[in-house]
Amino acid sequence: MTDGVDSANTAADRTAVEGLTVEHRTNPLGVDAARPRFGWRTASRVRGRRQTAYRLLVASTPDRLADGRADVWDSGRVDSADSVAVRYAGPGLHASTRYHWTVQVWDENDRRLPEAPTARFETGLLSTDGVTGWGGAKWISMAGKAPNSAGSPLLRRQTTLKAGRVREARLYVSALGVYDAHVNGRRVSVPQDGGTTHELLTPGWTNYDTTISYFTYDVTGPVVGEPQVTLAAVLGNGWFNGRISDNSVYHSEEGNRLALKAKLLIRYEDGSTQTVVTAPGDDWRATDTGPYRADDIYDGQTYDARRELPGWTANGFDASAWSGVEEHDFTIRFPESRLVAYPGESARLMPAWDRGPRSITVYTGGGDFVPDPVRTVTDPTRAATTHTTLHPGDTAVIDLGQNLVGVPRYTLRGPAGAEVAFAPAEMLNDAGAGADGPEGSVYRANLRTAKATSTYILKGDPKGETHQDSLTFYGFRYVSVTTTATVTLTELTGRVATSALRDIGIVETDDADVNQLISNVRWGQRGNYLWVPTDCPQRDERCGWTGDTQLFSHTGLYNTDAVAFLSHFQDILIDSQRTYGADGAQFTWIAPGARYNEPVPASGWADCGVVVPWTVWQMSGDTTLVDRSWEAMTAYMDWIRARTGDTYAGQGAIFGDWLAFQVTSTQLISDVYYGYSARLMADMARATGRTGEAHTYEELFAHIKRAFIAKYLSTEGGRLTVRSSLGSPPPWTPGGSPTQTEDDSQTALLWVLKLGLYDTEVQRRALVELLVQNIGNDAAYKAAHPDSTRVGHAENTLSVGFLGVNVLAPVLTEEGQVELAYKVLHQDAMPSWLYSVRNGATTVWERWNSYAKEEGFGPVEMNSFNHYSYGAIMEWMYESMAGIAKDPAHPGFKHFFLRPHLDPTGRITQVSGSHRSPYGEIVSEWAVRESEFGHRVAVPANSTATLRIPTSDPDSVRESRTPLSRVKGVTYLGFEDGIASFELPSGRYELTSALA
Repeated sequence: MTDGVDSANTAADRTAVEGLTVEHRTNPLGVDAARPRFGWRTASRVRGRRQTAYRLLVASTPDRLADGRADVWDSGRVDSADSVAVRYAGPGLHASTRYHWTVQVWDENDRRLPEAPTARFETGLLSTDGVTGWGGAKWISMAGKAPNSAGSPLLRRQTTLKAGRVREARLYVSALGVYDAHVNGRRVSVPQDGGTTHELLTPGWTNYDTTISYFTYDVTGPVVGEPQVTLAAVLGNGWFNGRISDNSVYHSEEGNRLALKAKLLIRYEDGSTQTVVTAPGDDWRATDTGPYRADDIYDGQTYDARRELPGWTANGFDASAWSGVEEHDFTIRFPESRLVAYPGESARLMPAWDRGPRSITVYTGGGDFVPDPVRTVTDPTRAATTHTTLHPGDTAVIDLGQNLVGVPRYTLRGPAGAEVAFAPAEMLNDAGAGADGPEGSVYRANLRTAKATSTYILKGDPKGETHQDSLTFYGFRYVSVTTTATVTLTELTGRVATSALRDIGIVETDDADVNQLISNVRWGQRGNYLWVPTDCPQRDERCGWTGDTQLFSHTGLYNTDAVAFLSHFQDILIDSQRTYGADGAQFTWIAPGARYNEPVPASGWADCGVVVPWTVWQMSGDTTLVDRSWEAMTAYMDWIRARTGDTYAGQGAIFGDWLAFQVTSTQLISDVYYGYSARLMADMARATGRTGEAHTYEELFAHIKRAFIAKYLSTEGGRLTVRSSLGSPPPWTPGGSPTQTEDDSQTALLWVLKLGLYDTEVQRRALVELLVQNIGNDAAYKAAHPDSTRVGHAENTLSVGFLGVNVLAPVLTEEGQVELAYKVLHQDAMPSWLYSVRNGATTVWERWNSYAKEEGFGPVEMNSFNHYSYGAIMEWMYESMAGIAKDPAHPGFKHFFLRPHLDPTGRITQVSGSHRSPYGEIVSEWAVRESEFGHRVAVPANSTATLRIPTSDPDSVRESRTPLSRVKGVTYLGFEDGIASFELPSGRYELTSALA
């Protein structure tokens, strides 16, 4: 045994410990966990590299780590392979304190690896009562300002700093509403991609009556070297005051006054401190006479540049004529509401993803809406830099080429008082059905009551004026620009905002249509992962619908680093359960509580409260969310049992298989989800040492299965039938949706196969055949089912809605129907994934038939063009196309499968896939060339994989010229049905195999 580092070994293999995280974040500020979770990865090209022991060191300064004399906590050597969610077990942490840490790792040869980099984390206020650690900070509002009166509140305080050199400064801040915070004239920013960027709509959306988030910022830079400090903020309505929060406990018909709560903590080199806090009194001044005239999440923002107050966020501004402030009554109304550190990364603007114009079309006035060929620019290179002059009556329609979520940034020149309206939209009108304006104009009927307009009033600066909204957001690809006076638009950029900050997975193919679909899924996730996982970003909804969340959660976690994001949403859902759920036990269909929430049975949506903790655990290997949710999950399951008793039926499912083209009874949907949640509960109980409860849920699933088979599986006339027509359709079906339930619906068959709700292998084969016939939908099938909705659709089309979409391709693949799965993927007739691609989509749509070039727009009352649910197909793309599949028995990819499925249709011959797991990057890249299969894979250190590689001869599976079965460390597992299986230790492999 050697405690020292073997330098010769490390020089040769370049092993490194990297990716250090605390609470699944890198060098986080504002950590409020009493026992933070540490994580790290080992990167090595050495085959079979694995961790056998670790030692965690936490210290007050970096130098105390260098010599191993950690003065906060030294775990000592721990013989363990754990490197995910390893709990801090040292003395109690202090609030507002920076800690430095590192980890020492020993490999399979008991050699200590090279030193990991020094990482850090900083605690927040370590309190939730809104008092402890806040230094007397109160919720303050502009004195005398009535709710919903014109003008956003601007608040500021200027304070003289103590003598001495400032060592560091931290700002802790929250709002009832949303805020833009400034320190000494500089808007507070956050690190991103090696630079900085601004957040959008902090502190996000929660159930304010139960939980509010605060944020921590390092504001040392603006404070150092200054004799005074000015803390300032703009407040917007956000989700706290607007119709988006109708039906919420905190909502008020008269409107809610906005408020700010902040503490600026300054530490000096001599060890002394100074604080500046929000409190009533003459120190704080406020006005609503500034340029921010109106803002609303749905309706947009109005900014009057003539009212700008230069220098108001900086030192030296005279605010003596401003109003005073007063304490908000929030703590009286909601004394139990917790003020907690936000546990993840904020939503922010992402400059790398911004989009410029691809074309600018100018339509002249006079009511004819005729394009002006002189001012119209269709070349993307010219469109990005052209200057467009508009007159009253003109309309410029700008195409950014990508449906995105965020805000437009624009630069204008024109006279003072000119009012320019920017109307974002997802689509353009054509001559087809459903258009709401002349051909070429922006289509906005699907926004319903949302006005969604950015209005700017010029101050007349001859050098030009640049603006972007900060108190609202939009979903758009196109922007329509109109003006009340002649102005010149010199620049417009679609600025992208998201909470999906870091892509950690990718799939690419040699099929352009499939690649476009993949891009659409990713952009849909970016747009709808904004503080909470929303259903749509454009219309008068934008809510955290739980059905969408749960069915997309696997794809979401494959694509992006979203563990903290989804974990936070689960916390919000638990708050909603207690406040809005039936009997305080049912998980709601929207979280936070909002205008559409009702305590009505909604299986598939309510089950989000069980599915998300299970999925986060499976993808991250961290059981924390399971433990944190256990009481809420068991309350939910017990509530269903109390309602339905020994019938073992589900609670009911008001939405059924939402927007499906073949209707399954709502009760069947509810029953399968009851069984699904029971099975997931058993899994989670076993993983967390709840042995007795695991047995209870296994028994519950067995009872549900027996009741389901007795009720829904019929063998009448010697033919197996799934009686998915038994019961009612969804009580509300938006226009154009079928309303009659059918037997043997695709979604019913898929769930029966997924959960094994049958008795015999003969039945399983019969169910598969029913599914194949339904999807195949050939002339014989249509003739045999003349009353089915399938008659109106092409062969190899899907007919599932929200609750079948993530099950279809995985079940087909599991049941040996890979060719059919690929045929459905490649289908571009309606309904199919590529139908929207063929019709120009750049994000995933809400409806399979949201738009068609030949037929126009789908039903307007439920027609979002950025609605990520159907993007759940990408889970299958990772797991079965690229072949990177988790092993449920070893969560977090401790062990996983490399199991690519070739495309029997021959359309896809190359796939590149990767996913950064908790242990490192997994790679699976394959190509078919004539009769040879090439496969490049990477298995991260400290993990293993089972490779299942297609071949006609297992001996032909080779690394270079060596049969893989003879490669050191590799174990040959067998050959069956054209697949050779091997157990792989960590490392990189370049493989080939012969195909038939």
